[in-house]
Amino acid sequence: MEPIQKKKLYQSVLDRLIETIASKEFPPGSQLPSERELMAMIGVGRPSIREAMLTLQQMGLIRISHGERARVVKPTPQAIIDQISAAMIMLLADNPKGLEDLKSARIMIEVGLARMAATSATANDIRFLDECIKEMQARQGDSAVFVAADMRFHEILAGISGNSLIAAAVSGMLVWLTRFKQDMVVVKGAEQVTIEEHKLILNAIRNNDAEAAGAAMQRHLSRANALYSNYT
Repeated sequence: MEPIQKKKLYQSVLDRLIETIASKEFPPGSQLPSERELMAMIGVGRPSIREAMLTLQQMGLIRISHGERARVVKPTPQAIIDQISAAMIMLLADNPKGLEDLKSARIMIEVGLARMAATSATANDIRFLDECIKEMQARQGDSAVFVAADMRFHEILAGISGNSLIAAAVSGMLVWLTRFKQDMVVVKGAEQVTIEEHKLILNAIRNNDAEAAGAAMQRHLSRANALYSNYT
């Protein structure tokens, strides 16, 4: 049997502060006590308080502004994804299997989202998706704008699900792919193919054809994944 590992003092402080936030003793929007007040309340020194507070900020639970007491923030799925983005990009860079895992996860999620959109997209959703395709068509050759419109199409599609966690995850995956290797995202001559694939997805959604929408998304992402592989 392994001995129990002793916690560092700041970790005990961190646990106590998380408990107070989770119990709504300090609800989102409220300010935490000052460092001096926390030292007196918990009975520890300033270094432990500061380390715990910095960890809370890294976790996305508080915001620390110069000259003000720390303020509790409401966690959101997007904020959580943002918190792990830097680490995820490093993982993709260091782990040869990381990119393949990410591409596979994207297919599993987005094929399902395309199917769902075919049965639940509103007229406004379809209009927004169509606007993305029109912008892609108009901005061929301008890779930054083209990619932004492409990403927005997929983000809107994820938003149609009504699931904020899935929408944030898709947004994160798109950012991680784009930042991992910018040169892989736009391949010369592939822009029109990408546009036509998006049109097929949208037409299937517009026709409430879930099977066709899923199949079109599968083909689109599989082709894109093959291009990524060629450029690794």
